[in-house]
Amino acid sequence: MVTEIESKVMAAKKASIILSSIRTGEKDKALEAIARALDNNRSSILQANEKDLENAEQLKREGKLSQALVDRLKVNDKKIDSMISGIRDVMTLDDPSGKTISSIELSEGLNLCKVTCPIGLIGVVFESRPDVVPQIMSLCLKSGNAVIFKGGSEALYSNKALFDVMIEALRNTGTIPYDAFHLMETREEVMDILRMDQYIDLLIPRGSNDFVRFIQDNTRIPVLGHADGICHVYVDEAADLDKAYNVCFDSKVQYPAVCNAMETMLVDHTVASRFLPEMAQRYMEAGVELRCDDESFSILENIKGLKLKRASEDDWKSEYNDLILSVKLTNSMAEAIDHINSYGSHHTDAIVTEDEQKKAEFISLVDSSSTIINASTRFADGYRYGKGAEVGISTNKIHARGPVGMEGLVIYKYVLIGNGDTVADFENTGKKKYTHRKLDISLENMLNLKTDKKVM
Repeated sequence: MVTEIESKVMAAKKASIILSSIRTGEKDKALEAIARALDNNRSSILQANEKDLENAEQLKREGKLSQALVDRLKVNDKKIDSMISGIRDVMTLDDPSGKTISSIELSEGLNLCKVTCPIGLIGVVFESRPDVVPQIMSLCLKSGNAVIFKGGSEALYSNKALFDVMIEALRNTGTIPYDAFHLMETREEVMDILRMDQYIDLLIPRGSNDFVRFIQDNTRIPVLGHADGICHVYVDEAADLDKAYNVCFDSKVQYPAVCNAMETMLVDHTVASRFLPEMAQRYMEAGVELRCDDESFSILENIKGLKLKRASEDDWKSEYNDLILSVKLTNSMAEAIDHINSYGSHHTDAIVTEDEQKKAEFISLVDSSSTIINASTRFADGYRYGKGAEVGISTNKIHARGPVGMEGLVIYKYVLIGNGDTVADFENTGKKKYTHRKLDISLENMLNLKTDKKVM
């Protein structure tokens, strides 16, 4: 007997095939319809969010929800503006599907193309942050992927309000198969989704470390994402200290409750006595607690009013998502890099230095999805990287890495075009020979199709 959730997933899988063939212009029209619908339905979205916020405050008082999750839950006019802007940014981006990556002549009249195509059906499981719904729906729609959403119960009303507004907009277009998008609402549906590897092609979890690890440990579906955001900034002996103050402050303080905020600051011992007192003063004014190794503690212990503790081994492995920072002195850049690769989460790590050779070495030797020179770790974000929005940040080394935009929502297929060719002609009779000559031609041109015609 097919369950209700299985019925929805099967319908989305079927609709994903239709969606993959929709032309770019029609998808952009649908995105504009969604943007207008969000603008026109602000009051109902904000009212729904108020219900979630009231429930979240009660859960926070009971110790069942952190302040960071409550903060991420809030929707206001500014956030709706951001949702609308993000959707319209996606409209301006190239459609990543149906592009010819390469083409080759295998033999005269026998041509092979490698062409991008949508992954298929994406499962998005997330906590809090209702803005995930329009972000990912816009990216998946533009790239031709169907989506099953499962949000946390703490954002139940907000997610449903946003989803209903967007689906109604899609219905009114008359061209987009709106069955390609479904929102699941009960807790039990999470485990059901994790078991549906025969239908769902990729899972994208968005939430806390424990939440993402749970998803990774309980499914056979490929998972795109990261569990931890343990990011570092290394202040080198050749650093411009004015740059270092700004980079280190922004990396920790600008928004501490996110995965690309700095959690450990590494400082070369030769500049520590000049750099740390001023940096600590700035952190003190922002309410940051410092957890220091013995050497940095001895430099800072006489500063009055500073929140100061000695670091433990666990601090080097901790993602605080709060105004807490671990601090360690190093004897060399090699030692700093070893610490980052040993304790970091391969997410985002930065160096502040004016030494050109060290910049190159840091980029080469730090094994992270984003390495940054003389800038804040907070830049590691899909919107800031020019992707319009992001489906998530991946520390995987397969398929997609770093802030993942639409390019991470397509894969490729091979298309071979012949004229009655057989392998026997090459291997048995020897009538034909392989040329393996590179071609500079797209699949559309090979098929004599108009450029706006979808072929994938």
